[in-house]
Amino acid sequence: MALEDAKRHIDRAFTADRNRGYSFENTFAGATSFLRRRYTKDLTGVDIAVTGVPFDQAVTNRPGTRLGPRAVREASALLSVDPPYGWGFEPLEEFDIVDYGDLAFDYAKVSDFPDTLTAHIAGILDAGAAAIAIGGDHYISYPCLKAHAAKHGPLALIHFDAHSDTWTDDDLTRIDHGTMFYKAARTGLIDPAKSVQVGIRTTNPDTHGFTILDAPQVHRDGPGAIVARIREIVGDAPAYLTFDIDALDPAFAPGTGTPVWGGLTTWQAEAMLQGLKGLNIKGGDVVEVSPPFDTTGATAIAGAHVAQAILCLVALARRTGQAG
Repeated sequence: MALEDAKRHIDRAFTADRNRGYSFENTFAGATSFLRRRYTKDLTGVDIAVTGVPFDQAVTNRPGTRLGPRAVREASALLSVDPPYGWGFEPLEEFDIVDYGDLAFDYAKVSDFPDTLTAHIAGILDAGAAAIAIGGDHYISYPCLKAHAAKHGPLALIHFDAHSDTWTDDDLTRIDHGTMFYKAARTGLIDPAKSVQVGIRTTNPDTHGFTILDAPQVHRDGPGAIVARIREIVGDAPAYLTFDIDALDPAFAPGTGTPVWGGLTTWQAEAMLQGLKGLNIKGGDVVEVSPPFDTTGATAIAGAHVAQAILCLVALARRTGQAG
């Protein structure tokens, strides 16, 4: 049916009459929603809502991630026609998944942004759906974690990144994409003892209780051993997965604000994400895709695949009755 459907499928983000099924419209045409899901603010019966957070006013180096949600959505069009490879199920057929659109906020009132985002994510969770955010810079994880912790209690954090983002900062009003996980631990949103940071390759002498599985360890031990360690640390705790695209080496993801050499390959990232099947993933985000520096589109492509993987993990958790 795919070829026949391709002749009539167009702008499925607006014309689809249900929240399940594949889209066979031409990948180079039509409205770009995430995985061609229906754009809607109606969360009745929705299992997973994907939302964009076009915010990059907390960066310390190159900006541009405010354009990340749009680029990741565009790149995801190629993933909307088939089941995700290697996952063993069909989330687009089995679950009601929508694109909830972007967060609306006043760019000139940066101090209002955190509470605005927390309320936005809380609205999704209160409706009974899981939330997956596409950033935006990495600060967005902090307001998202506030909403998730309010619903699920303290979370295990599964964090892929080149940077620990736990630099000490006791001023909770500062909006900085390098300090938010220190703040999240300090305020009880996450449990460092059940949290793990993967791919780190910048120096921060204080771990604040997080387990760090740095990039050299991934290269040395391989994804299988890293996955086993993550599963040991996290256990059955409710977890939030955040993936900074600079966890990948700049060879695979040049379009980001703070690139660091020696990073993960895309196959390593895929293997580790798939290895987390069965963990109690409540939600997550992919962040720091900066299209102005992504001359080939490779970074947005990677971001779309990561977002799809997070969606699969959340869907599997919901299937087993863990999420909700």
